[in-house]
Amino acid sequence: MRVLLLWLLLALPALADGEKAGEFDYYVLALSWSPNWCATTGDARNADQCHPRHDYGWILHGLWPQYHRGWPAYCRTPHAPPSRGQTAAMTDIMASPGLAWHQWKKHGTCSGLTAAQYFALSRRAYDAVTRPDLLRRLDKPVQLPASLIEDAFLQANPGWDRNMLTITCADGHIAETRLCLSRDLQPVPCGRDVIADCKLKDALFNPVR
Repeated sequence: MRVLLLWLLLALPALADGEKAGEFDYYVLALSWSPNWCATTGDARNADQCHPRHDYGWILHGLWPQYHRGWPAYCRTPHAPPSRGQTAAMTDIMASPGLAWHQWKKHGTCSGLTAAQYFALSRRAYDAVTRPDLLRRLDKPVQLPASLIEDAFLQANPGWDRNMLTITCADGHIAETRLCLSRDLQPVPCGRDVIADCKLKDALFNPVR
């Protein structure tokens, strides 16, 4: 029984809260398809992100410090939290100041950077990704294999390999594209706990509103 318990503990992802800031191996850049998040979650919350006046497509969910196995969260940091102005300034790519605040609190604190530096790095990472324009041209919901989304990103970003990104799903919808980056924002192979591609052949994909 003790051997089995030890094996199970070793098999679990190494999630650590309260770790020392700045100690990690690489980043995961998470991009969320806003229309699908609105369909599964945001509309029910009456989220401003989902208001028809917006036309969000791939938004920045976050830039996450990652270990080769597992990830840190809510780290101890000497840096002050972001101001309201700093979080509000991220809404053009994050859709919500609340999301920006949460990402700093959970992930940014582990970067070892100040809030301003972390948001600037997040924006650099987001801007460096070519988001497939074809996906914004849809005028109605479609069902497609999740692998097609990965193919679209690989075609739009020469030099990436399949082991550097993953596509996730939630409630039958395409949810996120996650790209693994070095600390200087170069694409790198993802760890085994990050690569978990959605296998759906009929995932829902909603158009930009």
